[in-house]
Amino acid sequence: MPEPENKSSRRPLKKLPPENFFSKAWLVWLAIIAAVIALLVLGNRDLGGPDSIRIQRVVELAEQGKILKGEIRREGAGGRDGVTITGEATEPPVPGGKSNKFTSSGWLTDANLERLQKSQKFDEPAAQTLVSAILQQVVPFVIIIGLLYFLFVRQLRQAGRGALNFGKSRAKLLTRDRDRVMFADVAGCDEAKEEVSEVVEFLKDPKKFQKMGGRIPKGILMVGPPGTGKTLLAKAVAGEADVPFFSISGSDFVEMFVGVGASRVRDMFEQGRKNAPCLIFIDEIDAVGRQRGAGVGGGNDEREQTLNSLLVEMDGFDTTEGVIIIAATNRPDVLDSALLRPGRFDRQIYVDLPDLIGREQVLRVHARKISLADSVDLSIIARGTPGLSGADLANLLNESALLAARRGKKKVEMIDVEDAREKVQFGRERRRVMDDEEKKLTAYHEAGHALVQAVLDDGHMPVHKVTIIPRGRSLGSTMFIPKKDILTHAMKRMLNQIAMGLGGRIAEETVLGDISSGAAGDIKQVTKIARHMVCDWGMSPLGPIAFGDNHDTVFLGRDITRTESVSEETARKIDAEIHRIIAEQYERAKAIIIEKRDVLEKIANALLQYETIEGKHVLEILQFGEIRTPIIVALPPKTEDKITGKKSPEKILAPDSIAGGAGAPSPTPA
Repeated sequence: MPEPENKSSRRPLKKLPPENFFSKAWLVWLAIIAAVIALLVLGNRDLGGPDSIRIQRVVELAEQGKILKGEIRREGAGGRDGVTITGEATEPPVPGGKSNKFTSSGWLTDANLERLQKSQKFDEPAAQTLVSAILQQVVPFVIIIGLLYFLFVRQLRQAGRGALNFGKSRAKLLTRDRDRVMFADVAGCDEAKEEVSEVVEFLKDPKKFQKMGGRIPKGILMVGPPGTGKTLLAKAVAGEADVPFFSISGSDFVEMFVGVGASRVRDMFEQGRKNAPCLIFIDEIDAVGRQRGAGVGGGNDEREQTLNSLLVEMDGFDTTEGVIIIAATNRPDVLDSALLRPGRFDRQIYVDLPDLIGREQVLRVHARKISLADSVDLSIIARGTPGLSGADLANLLNESALLAARRGKKKVEMIDVEDAREKVQFGRERRRVMDDEEKKLTAYHEAGHALVQAVLDDGHMPVHKVTIIPRGRSLGSTMFIPKKDILTHAMKRMLNQIAMGLGGRIAEETVLGDISSGAAGDIKQVTKIARHMVCDWGMSPLGPIAFGDNHDTVFLGRDITRTESVSEETARKIDAEIHRIIAEQYERAKAIIIEKRDVLEKIANALLQYETIEGKHVLEILQFGEIRTPIIVALPPKTEDKITGKKSPEKILAPDSIAGGAGAPSPTPA
């Protein structure tokens, strides 16, 4: 059901930026100036209206004393173009006219000039020179052209980062004070920090290495999964060395016009030479450094020219001293071989996912900005988050802070961190309304997973939590947390994992007499594991032979043609071995569920009553036949009473009748 729209959360209307305002103001001022100049120019001309009279009529009005004021202005140098007389009379100078003002143009004789001067109502300004006449006609046009030029050039510089700066580098220079990152801000990759520490020492004291005849690597390629801190480590190198740091993405080079990317590469290295010694960081270099001449169509001209320019700038005829390139990618397999040879990217540093100690260090770095309660133990959180990257751990702590704030707490407690970890790893709880039949099916399915894993577990992958509350795309979840980081896959452990994955489907078939589509994800997972065992890991009677298929797509810089290395007979044997492994583990898990049928019923009834139980409760039912540890049910964050405004506390439920038969009451759907 979609949530109602919250009117208070609507975004306010954005104000126009100052640049748009000033640009429009310039246009308004330009129009006003043009209008004023046009009026002034046109006002100096004779319009020939009803108030236009002859000079003789002006002389008559002056002799009759009907002129209030007037002005005689000579046109041209020395009055060669005649005169223009303007003024105001006591009455309309034209019979039947409505205006007392008049104007007259023509030739003025000396006699008429004396008659006008006797009235003492006319002023005669100084005669206009040739220079003043030229200035009067030319200056307005010069001003207009200057304003137009200024406005158009300004607009081109703003909008056209384009036309004028199209081939310029888009590398951003990070300021040393504001964006400075040190090695203390990077955790979980001690080996990588040791590798790049040589670069820091070289940038601080290059003569130390030059005296020994050593040459520092020109390029360092950081390889690793996303979120492991490759960009942060590159910033830390620049921060420790206190040198300029230019940052750019590989996609910023490639444009639709051929040659633009190569121009940007040259400009980037030119900026580096001016600021040497410096660091240039290229993120996602696989966007521009992909293998040349491969893929559908034979490659891309613009990308290949950009790569050629990069290769020449790094180690060509024009060598660069004091400019060190650090690049990052998570696809080193698609990079061009010329980019990885010595002299260009001399050193490859693998930034792996943090181990147990590294995860704890990463959590401590990110916990500096979060108000944690004293009960929060970061070592326990690190032990329960195997396989998470540094970005995932930072997101985990951020989610826990948001969750604690929604619950109205002043500090983040351990329960908030646990809930945030489950949200990050397994998905957010979705309070979907399910009927009793759907809940019963989900409860037995998850109970089958938990029972088989609890029986077969050798202590490395215990059951952490079992729930029938939907998370992500699943209606229920059985969560496992390894006690240590898993670096290798043992055959017995893989077989146990296949049996555990089939436990949900077997429980449905054994108890309910029917099967559902809820085991689709489990079937895909166990099939994938069995195929890896046969084709990649040599865990079958076929022997230690790799039958893995090449699944690379032709668009990622690989060959278009594919060669089949497996015959039809071998493919049939592979399929038979995969089927045998899954069938054997199916029968193994089925025997466990039939033997422990009463335990399965008790786990399912506990899930129907409490919706979520811990892994220790599953072990207690398996060992003692009942749950002996109290079950703590954490209520959702929004549990305020709309009338009193008080929040409901956590409920502690005593295990009174959950070990009974199938008659345990089902909770009301949340």
